[in-house]
Amino acid sequence: MTIATILLIDDEISFVETMAKRLTKRNFKVISAFSGDDGLNQIKQHSGIEIVILDVKMPGKNGIETLKEIKQFYPLVEVIMLTGHATVETGIEGMKLGAFDYMMKPCDMDQLLSKLTEAAEKKQKHEEKIVDARLKEITARHP
Repeated sequence: MTIATILLIDDEISFVETMAKRLTKRNFKVISAFSGDDGLNQIKQHSGIEIVILDVKMPGKNGIETLKEIKQFYPLVEVIMLTGHATVETGIEGMKLGAFDYMMKPCDMDQLLSKLTEAAEKKQKHEEKIVDARLKEITARHP
């Protein structure tokens, strides 16, 4: 059974391919993208994406710009920022814009798996709250 569907956005093709294999072996479904725009197109095409692993430094649309668009159009999707060039300021900016967390590259696989599990649980709880609220609204209208 799949733990979660992940969109992995990074301009380093070898990193994406290696990480996708490692996550797939651990029961995650992984969709790959190699730029911010590519990632945004993938998220539009695949409605089941729950978590995005997003590189901060990419040519074209960088991770912060991509994060803003993801959160604008897909607010329930959790985003973990990854960077080899992170500063504390970049991490804080990402968190202020709605990122679930940020990690330095190369990241410890166990730590990443832990963050992915936490992010998947958070997203599931948000979705359950929305369903509960909708059910309450429907039952309130039909006594």
